[in-house]
Amino acid sequence: MIAFLVLLLAALSRLVPHINHAVAFNFTAVGAGLLFFGSRRPRWQAVVAVAVMALMDVYLTTRIYVYPFHLSAYLVTWGWYAAVCLMGSSLLRKVTALRVVAGVFASSTSFFLLSNFSVWAGSTMYPHSAAGLTSCYVAGLPFYANDLFSTAIVSAVLFGLPALAAKFSESSHPSSQPLI
Repeated sequence: MIAFLVLLLAALSRLVPHINHAVAFNFTAVGAGLLFFGSRRPRWQAVVAVAVMALMDVYLTTRIYVYPFHLSAYLVTWGWYAAVCLMGSSLLRKVTALRVVAGVFASSTSFFLLSNFSVWAGSTMYPHSAAGLTSCYVAGLPFYANDLFSTAIVSAVLFGLPALAAKFSESSHPSSQPLI
């Protein structure tokens, strides 16, 4: 149940900056939420995560940004949602600090690389040259930094708090092993 709540909150984190017309520069809980959902739910439920995030994409595009919705513009992003969810199911079934850090870097970096490449390849915003691709990636660096930071913070909370609670619980109960 908690995984579904985290998924819903991750989707809603994309909406929060628009409530007060603020700019969040990609500071969301999406990457961490997908990693967490994937680590706690069966692999086939990645479809649920993609559907929830896709509905938020449609809503943001058509209601908040007031742009026409084009399915082809979102296929890479939706594939990324599924991949991060599946990465969480593989990498984070056994939670360690190193695995969480790897998941954070892999999810944020892959989104940065894929989304900026898609913008460069699928629009006329940047020239279709090496210089244009470089410009596209450079322009995306502030968004990447914020995504990496937000994914790290939310992942630390989602994966770290249960580990701390388990350690605390373990230390507060006397061991059943006799002391020698």
